[in-house]
Amino acid sequence: MLSRVAASFYWLSRYIERSDGMLRMLKINYASSQDTVQEFTWEPVIRIFAGLEDDASTRLDNDSRAVLKYMVTGKTNSNSVLNIITLARENARGVQEHITKDLWQCLNEYYHTVKDTRLEKALQREDPIGILDVLIKQVMLYYGTVEITMERGEGRSFMNIGKYLERAIQSVDILDTKFGSIDDNPDLLTDTTYWKHLLLSLGGYELYLKTYREGFEAENILEQVVLNNDFPRSVIYSVNNIHRYFERLKNDSNVDDFREMSFQIGRLQSRIKYSSVKSIREEGLHTFLTQIRSELYGIGNKLNEYYFAHS
Repeated sequence: MLSRVAASFYWLSRYIERSDGMLRMLKINYASSQDTVQEFTWEPVIRIFAGLEDDASTRLDNDSRAVLKYMVTGKTNSNSVLNIITLARENARGVQEHITKDLWQCLNEYYHTVKDTRLEKALQREDPIGILDVLIKQVMLYYGTVEITMERGEGRSFMNIGKYLERAIQSVDILDTKFGSIDDNPDLLTDTTYWKHLLLSLGGYELYLKTYREGFEAENILEQVVLNNDFPRSVIYSVNNIHRYFERLKNDSNVDDFREMSFQIGRLQSRIKYSSVKSIREEGLHTFLTQIRSELYGIGNKLNEYYFAHS
């Protein structure tokens, strides 16, 4: 497979996954902004998904509708849903002969839904949660179409590597931000609503209730989001799938590069697999998550170097 084609598959999937994580977090945080009794801030969401520092996000902080406009349809925000879906569509256009017609139509529909000027107006006038749900369902339709129609070849492997790499980075960033906020406000440690919203933003609320009977505790949440093999958005689940789909890329022409990257992914996989909540606490959660994030970015950089010709 051409490096340009592989890179397009990879980035198409990363952009779609990024939009999904962003939309889910926006939905939960908007709901939280409406019913929270404590002082609410959009700053963590803006920092994770838009990369803005505190000063830049202050202008938006207390205006939920302004944040939604900036994060969903903001043309000046390079990481808005509108802009990243535009990039996803451009990547898909470049490999249109390698994807199914159904998948192209599905992505095109998602793009035109976000681009529709009526959506921006609806976000300002109507119930934003209903609008965000429409977009989230577009992502779910996309993933269903990929699963049903795409051939099980190299292209799909690069798509899944991109998806799970992006998902792992998001989970690490969200955990680091949410647990970091406790240092500034220790009362959050016993705030049931705070932990509930964290789990909802990752789609892990129902699994948590089924797994842990003793209520919302920080250590249990850390265990689920980092170490639970059955949670689709856990860090270990994502890294396991990065390893799984990378193994399918092995061929006679890339043995040395493959071996080096396979070792790098396997080392990260073992690092997480053989960790526990206790060992993470002893090391320091922020230190642990920073190292995992660095390893994930390192995998992305090596893919760019060895497989995408520095695209």
